[in-house]
Amino acid sequence: KERELGKLLKKMKKGDILICSELSRLGRSLLMIMGVLNECMNRDIQVWTIKDNYRLGSDINSKVLAFAFGLSAEIERNLISQRTKEALARKKAEGVVLGRPKGSKSKKTKLTGQEKKIQELLDKKVSYSAIGRILGVHRLTVSSFVKNGKLQKTTT
Repeated sequence: KERELGKLLKKMKKGDILICSELSRLGRSLLMIMGVLNECMNRDIQVWTIKDNYRLGSDINSKVLAFAFGLSAEIERNLISQRTKEALARKKAEGVVLGRPKGSKSKKTKLTGQEKKIQELLDKKVSYSAIGRILGVHRLTVSSFVKNGKLQKTTT
């Protein structure tokens, strides 16, 4: 309900049609999908799917179909997740290093490319907190960038 779909459902009225690509797009789990479909059916909102060309209303056939589709979508997602985990475990067993090396960080940060602006602000004796607000980052991000970027904090 926190997603855009929740906002859309609140605006919909009896007789409206909710069009989606497939039922699995309505939620992350079978429970979530069933909740959305149940709300639509209770409020007499039809759900149409593009890929599968289903027209779900508030009749009993639609309820049975919706449950079956939701169940199959969840099974499919679980199978994909299981295959992915197995493939990663197999790669790890083969000795392939997964993920970034321990302790290494990306060379690019949120402040990369803004060194000149930061140095100008530091020269004007602007605080890290103020620089952070100006650039939309936390003061500690500015502090570590200055330290690691070898920028000069003027002291007088």
